Amino acid sequence: MIKAAITGLSHYLPKYELTNDEIATMVETSDEWITTRTGIKSRHVLRDEPMGSSQLAIPAVKDVLEKTGVKPEEVECLICATSNPDYTYPSTACIIADACDIRNAMCYDILSACTGFLYCLQQAQAFIKSGIYKKIIVCSAENLTSFVNYQDRTTCALFGDGGAAALVEPSEEYGVEIAKIHADGAGHDRLIRYCGGSRCIPTHEAVDEGKQYIFQDGKYVFKNAVTFMTNAVSEVMEEGNLTLNDIDWVCTHQANKRIIDAVREHCGAPEEKVICNIDHVGNTSSASIPIALHEAALKGQLKKGDRLLLAAFGSGFTWGAMYLTWGDCKI
Repeated sequence: MIKAAITGLSHYLPKYELTNDEIATMVETSDEWITTRTGIKSRHVLRDEPMGSSQLAIPAVKDVLEKTGVKPEEVECLICATSNPDYTYPSTACIIADACDIRNAMCYDILSACTGFLYCLQQAQAFIKSGIYKKIIVCSAENLTSFVNYQDRTTCALFGDGGAAALVEPSEEYGVEIAKIHADGAGHDRLIRYCGGSRCIPTHEAVDEGKQYIFQDGKYVFKNAVTFMTNAVSEVMEEGNLTLNDIDWVCTHQANKRIIDAVREHCGAPEEKVICNIDHVGNTSSASIPIALHEAALKGQLKKGDRLLLAAFGSGFTWGAMYLTWGDCKI
């Protein structure tokens, strides 16, 4: 059976690192308060560099192409997960493709918030299994801090910027085994950026009311994130008749250390089986899982044949889990 395997992976973080101590000069908070409640110590912010979410994915895509030896003209499809595209249109995928000299490929964005990378992998898997495409770039581009309100102590410490890219190709041995991807729009107004689309255009009044910033009902989102991610994990484990012995690594969306711990405990996984980098990256939305995976691979934690359980939850609400086997991935 043909599977969709990640054969190349890279990520990019902006140079500027925003610490909790610096945030404490903007709002009434402290390093201890933030760390205790989120597990975050610092995050990277796109500052004093070319702006736009695309700028965070372009270096990662170029690095993946170089390391895998794939020429830009060989890429057949580029899918970009982003919560904040460079423009309403054209797609950020097209901007990234142009910068990487990828021509004539199918390029499009997916807006599934923090679950975006799993959504992209699911679509890449469908293309590969059907035989439509064989070389697909899946990337995440998230300049989240461009709409963070640094006067809102409930959200300003959570988010960071980052990008990542993966080459996805057919494999008979490695790749995605099981995927459960879902959405329920009933919670759409609990994690939302009201202003910027056609429903709330950026008028002076809207901006004065702060509607261009992220709004989050923290307690409600936390509860649903834990519930839906653990449900998706259970679905994957039940379908595959999996036990903890069948899982080498658990990697969830890096939103909050307490959420990560809740999913880990649900799986019964020990701390040493969990990939976690939230302390120095924060919440980078769809980019968080591939960034965490790439950092783990660079540390030598991921080996060929390792079995990974991924899980994510985001605005929409969207959520999902995926079980895959790690192959010969160029990092």
